[in-house]
Amino acid sequence: MPLIAVTDYGFDDLDIERDILEPLGCRFTTLSACRDTEQLEARVQDADVVLTSLAPLNAGVIAAMLKCRLIVRCGIGVDNVDLAAAAKRGIPVCNVPDYCTHEVADHALAMILALSRRIGQNAAKVRSGSWRLGVPVEHMHALKDMVVGVVAFGRIGRQVALRLKPFGCRILIADPRVPAERIRDDGFEPVALTELLARSNLVTLHCPSTPETRQMIDAASLSAMKRGSLLVNVSRGTLVNTDDLVAALRSGALSGAALDVTDPEPIPADHPLLSIENVLVTPHTGAASPAAGRKLRTDVAETVATVLRGGKPPNVVNGVDV
Repeated sequence: MPLIAVTDYGFDDLDIERDILEPLGCRFTTLSACRDTEQLEARVQDADVVLTSLAPLNAGVIAAMLKCRLIVRCGIGVDNVDLAAAAKRGIPVCNVPDYCTHEVADHALAMILALSRRIGQNAAKVRSGSWRLGVPVEHMHALKDMVVGVVAFGRIGRQVALRLKPFGCRILIADPRVPAERIRDDGFEPVALTELLARSNLVTLHCPSTPETRQMIDAASLSAMKRGSLLVNVSRGTLVNTDDLVAALRSGALSGAALDVTDPEPIPADHPLLSIENVLVTPHTGAASPAAGRKLRTDVAETVATVLRGGKPPNVVNGVDV
């Protein structure tokens, strides 16, 4: 009977996963939200499959996996899993890359509009009892008059750019892994990241957290942006140096930021970022919808079922060929 170890999950139950996998003889062992390395090592020792959301599967935890045939990240990003350690052990790591593309793209667009139209600050002004602009009129912009820089042109970044096109803004794309002709074919302008930062009125981030991208938005890159520009991040909090972001917002180098992800995450209630009026923060909810949740959980369980039936796992992200 294969043992499925679930390190952590954010759902009310595991009914979808059980409905698909228990008929195959699977047993489940679960931790509701484990971040403790020693507990993780103990829980995964006898597991045939490990399902994880945010738990840190570092090299030590992976070394403790005595029987593991598969690790599945219940989401898109895999920065909580030591991919090299898993590859060294011959354990494929899979993700679910397409379950929430439209939800996150919609969330990014909502944040872009909220920043450009200063929705939060104007609504707060009304709540305070004043029927007037909450910001100087110079901070109110139409997207058609803006240059928007989209960093990374994967599934989500492309959908964000396509949503922006009807607004009439100029859209720059920085992604060295995507051929320039493909970007042009969609009606956008391919540029290097340095040029994107220098020309954009608003920058929106859509890349994974990797050694190359972590803290890509720091004091140097923020100083390279237009003064008074805007930043949106719905990808990973670690793309941005939070201290440098706070400094740029306080100095006016940036005139606003909208974040669905932060570093650290969750952001402490007394963090200085939350005291800045022109910052909008949502609690990593860009992927949330009933349909996305069902697809994520079904695809995770079906990935496991495929392997247990002797098939090749889909969406392997660490190069293990089985």
